[in-house]
Amino acid sequence: MSALDMSLGVCALLPGLPVWLENAFHSIAQVDAAAPRDKGTTRILLASEIAHATYRDILIDLREGAPCYQPAAAGMPARVAFGLADMGLAMALIAELARPAGLPAVGDVGSAKLMGLAARIARSDATVLVQGDTGTGKEGMARFLHAHSNRADKDFIAVNCAALPETMMEAMLFGHRKGSFTGAAAASDGLFLAADGGTLFLDEIAELPLALQAKLLRALQEGEILPVGATHPVPVNVRVIAACNRDLAAECEMGRFRNDLYWRLNVMPLELRPLAQRRNDICAIAAALLLRQHKQMVQLGATDAFPWPTPDAMDKLAAHSWPGNARELGNVLQRAMVLREGDRIEADDLHITGVAPQAELKARAQITAPVRLQDVARLSKMDAIRMALRETDGHRALAARKLGISERTLRYRLAEMRDLAAA
Repeated sequence: MSALDMSLGVCALLPGLPVWLENAFHSIAQVDAAAPRDKGTTRILLASEIAHATYRDILIDLREGAPCYQPAAAGMPARVAFGLADMGLAMALIAELARPAGLPAVGDVGSAKLMGLAARIARSDATVLVQGDTGTGKEGMARFLHAHSNRADKDFIAVNCAALPETMMEAMLFGHRKGSFTGAAAASDGLFLAADGGTLFLDEIAELPLALQAKLLRALQEGEILPVGATHPVPVNVRVIAACNRDLAAECEMGRFRNDLYWRLNVMPLELRPLAQRRNDICAIAAALLLRQHKQMVQLGATDAFPWPTPDAMDKLAAHSWPGNARELGNVLQRAMVLREGDRIEADDLHITGVAPQAELKARAQITAPVRLQDVARLSKMDAIRMALRETDGHRALAARKLGISERTLRYRLAEMRDLAAA
């Protein structure tokens, strides 16, 4: 948790700000603006209290008119000026400016509680299983766990199991000896040894073949690995954090994942909710993404004005269901920053699309003549996908199993449907 000082003047003027900052996983201390401070402390002060500010601080200017953000520069502190209508994003922006590296952007009370639990888990050396839909921030959570562990000064190695070539998975994870297979001209330590002393993050763990799952189980249980072509095991000291966007318990029931490995990974489970269930996180993540992309555009010389969304734009963001979670939110905001015509991001600048209704898709198919067999087959597949999603309340992993396809294939089909709807 990040510690912040807030002047008594700010607390009196904005009584809701301390609550927001606490939900953003900050610890707040109310202080007099002129009080002595520890070196490196960040304080949130009123603009009128600038005489007591350092370049690390954040100045607040509550006033009517267009909102404004000025980053810290030339020894001057950052300044955030806004009116009541723009207070929502302003508080998220202040929290983001004070957020230390390694802490995910949060603003929801449920997310703050989850981060508190994660901080306690991080201090242990237990294996962690992070589950949640694609784009909910599983790697960010893994990096937080590493940064707050006693392994923080060692390496954090992240690997997407779904991206590993199946024929090379074992060698890439556990290493190999020279000449152990065709093309092995030199020995390789592998990812486990690369993470020795630190943390190995195995994303999309359900993509590992069953045979390799058995070898991973042994590595976890015995603290040793057997490189390909080796005759003696090699000891490793690695904390494993696994992640999956499927229900691993259901995968075990279907025979696609080993029960013993599941229970070995599921020592400390963390479940990340979809973004649509974390409304205040939408505002927090939007502030983080806008700050990051604004900094990049300034470096490129494209703009110097922060693209502050209007209240209507923020309402539109809050109302969307975000099936793509934070990744979709990032794409929407990046498009809006590039394509907007004014200084601010308007609601119309947010090009949020979804799957077209069934009737609209059929109507578009009828316009095309002549009707081809492949079009009929494609529409039938779309109908089946929509029905499966309805029957599973939008749960993609369950819908994919119901359809007998992988979740990756389902995501590909949904992308096709979105492209068709936007055409």
